[in-house]
Amino acid sequence: MNLDNDLQGIQETRNALREAKLAQKLLEKMTQSQIDEIVSSMARTVENEAERLGALAVEETGFGRTADKKAKNLFVAKEVYAAIKDMKTVGIIRKDDSRQVWEIAQPMGVVAAIIPSTNPTSTVIFKCMIALKSRNAIVISPHPSALRCSMESATLMRRTAEQAGAPAGLIHCLSSPTMEASQELMRNKLTDIILATGGTGMVKAAYSSGKPAYGVGPGNVPVYIHRSAKLSQAVSQIIQSKTFDYGTICASEQALVVDEAVKPQLIEELKRQGGYFLDDAETRRLASILTVGKGMNPKVVGRSPQVIANMAGIAIPHNTRVLIAEQTSVGIEHPFSAEKLCPVLAFYTVKDWQEGCGRCIELLELGGMGHTIGIHCEDPLIIEAFGLEKPASRIIVNTGTTFGGIGATTGIMPSMTLGCGSFGGNITSDNIGPQHLLNIKRVAFGLREMPATAETSVTDMRQVEDLVKERIEESRQLTSLVKLGITREEVTRIIQTVLAEMQPK
Repeated sequence: MNLDNDLQGIQETRNALREAKLAQKLLEKMTQSQIDEIVSSMARTVENEAERLGALAVEETGFGRTADKKAKNLFVAKEVYAAIKDMKTVGIIRKDDSRQVWEIAQPMGVVAAIIPSTNPTSTVIFKCMIALKSRNAIVISPHPSALRCSMESATLMRRTAEQAGAPAGLIHCLSSPTMEASQELMRNKLTDIILATGGTGMVKAAYSSGKPAYGVGPGNVPVYIHRSAKLSQAVSQIIQSKTFDYGTICASEQALVVDEAVKPQLIEELKRQGGYFLDDAETRRLASILTVGKGMNPKVVGRSPQVIANMAGIAIPHNTRVLIAEQTSVGIEHPFSAEKLCPVLAFYTVKDWQEGCGRCIELLELGGMGHTIGIHCEDPLIIEAFGLEKPASRIIVNTGTTFGGIGATTGIMPSMTLGCGSFGGNITSDNIGPQHLLNIKRVAFGLREMPATAETSVTDMRQVEDLVKERIEESRQLTSLVKLGITREEVTRIIQTVLAEMQPK
C-alpha cells in the first residue's frame, strides 16, 4: 500500500522517534569516557569530510561558497569540539563543598532538530555533537532544499558514532521532511526538546508545539562605526565577515551606522577594499529584487555580488565584494533596512553616538530583536553605553559580527545556534551548547536546623493551654459572682484586666 507524501513523512517520523527513544535509554547508561570518545570520533570524521560536505551543500542549495562551507564545518569540528570536550555531562558534574550541594546531569531524551537551508551541513553536525555529548538522541528535520547534504551529514555522524560504540539508532534524518512531518516531530509525545533553526514561521511553530524549545530569531544586525574607530581595520573585518559564505550566517552585518565625522574616510576605505556604492537608480533596481512579499527573495540569498547585480541589471566591477546602498529610513517598505543574507549592506549616516544608538535600535526592532549588534570604537564609555542600552544578546566589539557572534573571534561559547532571549521571543540569550540539553538535579544536604517560631513552640503551646484552663476557671468563678449580685460593670472590669494580662509582653 502506497502512502501519500504527508502520511509517509508522519509515519517515518514516528518510527524514527521510537527507535531514537530506545537507543537513548542505552546511551544514558554509558560513562563519561565512553561519551567523550564518541564525540571525539565524530569531530575527527568531520575534519576529514569538511570539504566534501561543504561542496555538497553548495551544489544542492546554490548558497554560499565551498571554501566557506568547509570552514563552517571545521569550526564545529575544531572550535565547538574544543569548547565541549572537557565538559562533564555524566553523573555528578559539580560538587559545592561549602554549600553541600551536588549537581547531577540527566539527559532530556530525544531532540527534535530543525535545520536551515543556509547552513545545512554545519548545523546538522553541530546539533548531533551537542546532542550526543549530553547523552540525548536526535531526529533531524532538514530543509527540503538541502535534503541530500543534510542526510549525508547525519548518516556520517550516525555511522561514526556507532563505530565508536554508540547504540544503533541514536541519529535519524527524515527523508520526507514535509510540513506535516515536522509538525509531528515537534508535537509527538516521544519528543523531549526542540532545537529550531530556520525561518520565523518554523521557530514560532516550535514554541507553540507544547514542548520545551530553543528557537533562533532573525538577525538584522546593525554595526555602529564611531569616530574613534580604526577605519581600515574596521572595514577589513566588516567585509570579511559580510562576504563569508556570501552572508548566509544570521549574525552577519546588515547595516552600517556611521558617524558623520568619519563618513568620507569610511566610504573611501570601503571602496578601496571592494565595496560598490549604488547610485539612486541602481538602488531602486536592487531594492525591487531583494524581497518577495514581506520576506527575503530566496534567489538572492547566499549569491555573489556579481550574480545579484546581474539579476538587477546592474554593471559592477569584477572585483566587487559587497554592494552598498545609502539609506535614510527604516521599515518594511525599505528593503535595504531588513535582513539580507547576501553580500548587500545598508549605509546610514548619524551625527553622533546618541543618534547612532537610536538608529541601531530601530533596525533591531524591525527584525533583529535580541540577536546581535556590532560596534567599532576605541572609546570604552561609548562601548559600555552600547552594551547597556541595546536589546541584543551579543554586542560584538571591534571584530566581524559573523565570526564574533558564533564565538570564532570572541570569547563567547562557540555555537551554530544563537539564542535571542526574551527580546526576540526566545527562552535563552545564550549561544547553545550541550549544557542546554541537560536536566540538572541537585542533591542538597541539611546544613542547619530550622528554628521553631513563637507560634509553634511546644513550650509556648503548653503555656497557652495552662493559661486557657486558668481563665476558664476564672470565668466560672465570675459567673458564680454574678449570681451572687455583683454588678455588670465590676464583671466587665475584671474581664478587661484578665484580657490585658493575656496580651504578649
